[in-house]
Amino acid sequence: MDSVFQRIDHVGIACHNLEEKIEFYESTFGLVVVSREVNEEQGVREAMLHVADGDGGASYIQLLEPLHPDTAVGKYLSKRGEGVHHIGYGVADVAKAMADIAAKGVRLIDERPRHGSMGASIAFLHPKDVGGVLTELVETPRH
Repeated sequence: MDSVFQRIDHVGIACHNLEEKIEFYESTFGLVVVSREVNEEQGVREAMLHVADGDGGASYIQLLEPLHPDTAVGKYLSKRGEGVHHIGYGVADVAKAMADIAAKGVRLIDERPRHGSMGASIAFLHPKDVGGVLTELVETPRH
């Protein structure tokens, strides 16, 4: 059986102050910000920091600061504090991956792919069906 996942695309980390966390990751680990975005739909201000390149593509740390306390990341922070929010896995075709995974009984949070960081198509799987881990499928844009 072929794996649906091609690589770990990113680890999403919820934080209270994006600028402070960027400074920490840059000064402590030598990571470099490659993208900053405000995603109104998801209610976050985010930064992608490059970790490494591999055969399947690059991997990142995604820092997420909520735009408002009532967003998904804002609620996560108030309940659990700062830390790992989700894991994003690279897939070749997000719509096909969604269909294949749903056919195995895993609930999808998203009914169809949506816009993600750096132009990716993304979709989330329900954490209760994935061992308590919020899981994101990421199809990076083809250049």
